[in-house]
Amino acid sequence: MTESPPKGPSAQAGSPRSTPAAAPLSKAAAKNARVATEGRLTLLDVLRGAAILGTLMTNVWIFTGPGSEWGVVQSGSTGGSGFGSLPAAAESVFRLLADGKFLSMLTILFGVGLAIQYDSATRRGQPWPGRYRWRALFLFVEGTVHFVLVFAWDVLMGYAVTALVVAHVLTRSERARERVMWWAAGLHLALMGLLTVALAAAPDDGTGTTDAVSPQVVDLYAEGGYLEQVSFRLENILALRIEPVLSFGLLVFLFLLGVRLLRAGAFGADDTGRRIRSRMLVWGLGLGIPLTALTAVGGEAYFLLSRYCAGPLVAIGYIGLIGAAMDRVRRPGPLTAGLTNVGRTALSGYVLQNVLCVVVSYGIGLGLAARLGDTAHPWWVMGLWAAVCLVLMAGSTLWLRRFSTGPLESVQKWVLRR
Repeated sequence: MTESPPKGPSAQAGSPRSTPAAAPLSKAAAKNARVATEGRLTLLDVLRGAAILGTLMTNVWIFTGPGSEWGVVQSGSTGGSGFGSLPAAAESVFRLLADGKFLSMLTILFGVGLAIQYDSATRRGQPWPGRYRWRALFLFVEGTVHFVLVFAWDVLMGYAVTALVVAHVLTRSERARERVMWWAAGLHLALMGLLTVALAAAPDDGTGTTDAVSPQVVDLYAEGGYLEQVSFRLENILALRIEPVLSFGLLVFLFLLGVRLLRAGAFGADDTGRRIRSRMLVWGLGLGIPLTALTAVGGEAYFLLSRYCAGPLVAIGYIGLIGAAMDRVRRPGPLTAGLTNVGRTALSGYVLQNVLCVVVSYGIGLGLAARLGDTAHPWWVMGLWAAVCLVLMAGSTLWLRRFSTGPLESVQKWVLRR
C-alpha cells in the first residue's frame, strides 16, 4: 500500500544470478517514473485515500448484513434491495456507486506503487525483484493476520501473490508485458461470462430463499464470541478466499494497467496527464455506467459482470473524474487534505476501518447490526460509513503531524530493515 522506493545496497537483495538487474526503461517512461519518485504525487495520495474509503462503501454492508462475512457467500450476491421504496433505492444506488469500483481503483494504484519501486530499482541498478520479495511476503503475512483476526474478505493476501507475479513480468519486454496484460483480461472476461451463463441458466426452485442466511451464522456474528468467529473463518477458509482466486486474471490486468498508466504520465500535473485523465473519464464512465445499469436490471445472476467487469471500467472513469476535480482545485481544503492523509496511511486506514466496523456491528462489540438492522436500515449503515470516514481522515491528519508514515507502514519498514 506504499510507494516508497526500495532502499539499501543491492548486495542485500540477493545474488545477480537469481535476481537480475531491472531492465532499462524508455526515455518517456523514465521521465514519468522520475517525476513520480522524486516527490509524492498529490493526485496519487488523493486517489488512494478515495479508494480506501470507497472500498468501505461496499464492505460496510457485509459487516452490517445478516451473517456478515458468510452472508455474501450464502446469498451469492453483494447487490442492493431493488428500487421498490426510498430506503431500498437509496441502498441500491449507494451499493452500485461503489461495488467493485473502488476495489478496482485500489488495485490499479497498487500496480502504480509497484511500478514506482521497480523504476527506482532500475535507476539505481539494483537487482529485481530482489528485496521486493520480502515486501510481498510481509504483505501476505499481514493479510493473513487480517483475514484470521478481523475480516474474511481481506484483499492484501491476493495483492501480495499478484505483486510477486507482476514483479517478474516487469523484467520482461514491453511487448511481453502487453501480451500478459491482455491475455489476463481475456481469460478473466471468459471466466466471468461462463459463470454468468451458468448462474442465469440455474433453475429457480421457487422457494424465494436465495437471500436467506443460516440462523446459526446470523447468531454467530450477533451473539457469538470472538474466538468462535475466528474459528469459523479458519474452518471455511476455502470459500472465504474464493474472490482473489476467481479474480486473479483481473488483478494481474489491473496491476499492469497501473504500470502502463504511470509510465504514460496519467498522474502528472502537465497537459499529458490531464489529456489522459480526460479520456479515462469519458471512456470509463461512458462504458461502465451503462453496463452497470444493464447488469442491475438483469438481476442477481449478473452480479459477477457488475462487480468484476463493469466495476473496473467505472474505476477508470473515477480516476479521470477525481483527476479532473483535482485539476480545478486552487487551494486544498479539508476534504482534499483528509483524502491525502488517508492515502499516505492507506494500509493502516484499510485495517482500522474494518476493525471499527467489527466493534460497532458485531455482538462482540456494540452489536448495532442486530439492534438497528430492522428499524434504521439502511440509513444507519450509511451513517456508519460516513462516521468511519471522518475518523480516518481526522485520525490520519493528527497522526501525520507527528510521524512520517502510518503505524502499520512504520512496522512494515522496521521489519524489512531488519
